[in-house]
Amino acid sequence: MTKDQENNKYLRSNHTFSDCVSEAVIRGQYPMIFDDGIEDNEDKGDTYRVLSLFSGCGGMDLGFEGDFIANRKSFSDIDPRIEAIINKDWIKVKKTKFKTVFANDILPEAEIAWTTYMRRFGYSPYLFHRDSIVELVKMQKNGAEIFPNNIDVVLGGFPCQDFSVAGKRMGFNSQKDDYGKLRNDDKPSEESRGKLYYWMKQVIDIVRPKIFIAENVKGLVNLGNVKDIIQNDFASSDGNGYIVLPPQVLHAGNYGVPESRERVIFIGIRRDALKPEALNALESKQIPDEFNPYPRPSHSCTIKDDCLLPPVTTLDVLKDLKEPEETKDESQAVFSKAKFLPNGSQGQIEIKLDKIGPTIRSEHHGNIEFRRLSKEHGGKHLEELNSGKKERRLTPRECALIQTFPPDYQFVMKKENARGYWLSSSGAYKIIGNAVPPVLAYNIATRIQDLWTKYFK
Repeated sequence: MTKDQENNKYLRSNHTFSDCVSEAVIRGQYPMIFDDGIEDNEDKGDTYRVLSLFSGCGGMDLGFEGDFIANRKSFSDIDPRIEAIINKDWIKVKKTKFKTVFANDILPEAEIAWTTYMRRFGYSPYLFHRDSIVELVKMQKNGAEIFPNNIDVVLGGFPCQDFSVAGKRMGFNSQKDDYGKLRNDDKPSEESRGKLYYWMKQVIDIVRPKIFIAENVKGLVNLGNVKDIIQNDFASSDGNGYIVLPPQVLHAGNYGVPESRERVIFIGIRRDALKPEALNALESKQIPDEFNPYPRPSHSCTIKDDCLLPPVTTLDVLKDLKEPEETKDESQAVFSKAKFLPNGSQGQIEIKLDKIGPTIRSEHHGNIEFRRLSKEHGGKHLEELNSGKKERRLTPRECALIQTFPPDYQFVMKKENARGYWLSSSGAYKIIGNAVPPVLAYNIATRIQDLWTKYFK
């Protein structure tokens, strides 16, 4: 038995694999599960090795891998990144040159989801590490070989709860530790959840990637001088060896994501790896467009430009789904039963089918937005209500599709021949809401891939 066959045996023994996929894609038109019997998992040809931190369920990682199913309206019909057309509504995007060699997150739900889906690329579950970044760095400094060599890219969505407008905005003064628990008095402040970006900086010191991408919530840029502190700390990596470009806030709706989601993106590039022309361009006050690593908007969500594609709507990605009581898709069959509260609190609205969706939240405490409200509660989807469809909140599958996760990504997973779940709906909501939309990440990844030979020696 090969090593990869052993790994896949391990996965099957620990997680359930349903043979159903979301009704958003007709089964059989494209193979949803790739060959499990990959014997050669070594780098081939021109690949760029990626180390992923705070990986969650892999939204950023999947975007950097490519080779996933996406809604056809997220891309132009003539986009060269389209690998195959599945049907009138869905496509498959091309594989990138990026290859994940290390992933990390403390959430068990993230590990289950990540390892289950990423097996399609032949990746071992042992590639995923559940220790906190603090413990990983400490082990490395104590002589253990934790992080792989020859890393080209470091990705990291460092924890955002302490910078979020929806949270308490404690920032660097977080009372949570590196595992998200209340910090004990003897726990050093530099190991608090609000300072974990600095441990990402230490990983960058260790592996010296050519480029790193860090992301967080938009609220970070409005929290005093937090943005400047983080930018300066990242720039000091490897003895001030990195150019850290002015961070930009990207609205996911401008990149083909049917969601009102804004993320601040930090991009750092190692000076001594750059070609002289690229170094001069990236250090200039006004970076020339041909050297700018931030992707150009493709859709006119918050930008008025007739040359851009129209925004992708929630109807575009949800229209083919069956109702929970009719589906075989475990991620569509369940939803939060939290009652409607007529107090105007968060989550008490229904989504608009002709617009982009709301920000999919991780800590919604059951109050995820409604797929539809009843007439009594002000529901607007009258045709659906008149046909007998009931008031209910969004399912994990619907949240995932709004986030642009592919419809064959499993989130809710029941245990085989036993009660309970490997991954419950509450866990699924959490990791989906924490994620970077894969389509947004794919736009970042392909832009950087296009510039790679222009940048590096």
